[in-house]
Amino acid sequence: MKIEVLGAGCPKCRKSMEMISQAIKKTGIDAEIVHVTELNDIIDRGVMMTPAIFINGKKVLEGRIPTEGQIKQWLAK
Repeated sequence: MKIEVLGAGCPKCRKSMEMISQAIKKTGIDAEIVHVTELNDIIDRGVMMTPAIFINGKKVLEGRIPTEGQIKQWLAK
């Protein structure tokens, strides 16, 4: 599983990265987490608001920090 957090590094982006990393450690799921900070890459993916979360290339969230429940659902799939 590849999880991408798109954002320039704002507090919301950092918090999203932290929450997802903790959930991966707790569940023991084999997942790669990548922080995409390059503005052109973010725009090319159609993101208008950050943070945006992509899982295996599909956008699952945009413009806010994910909840713990959302992260658990994503990792369960």
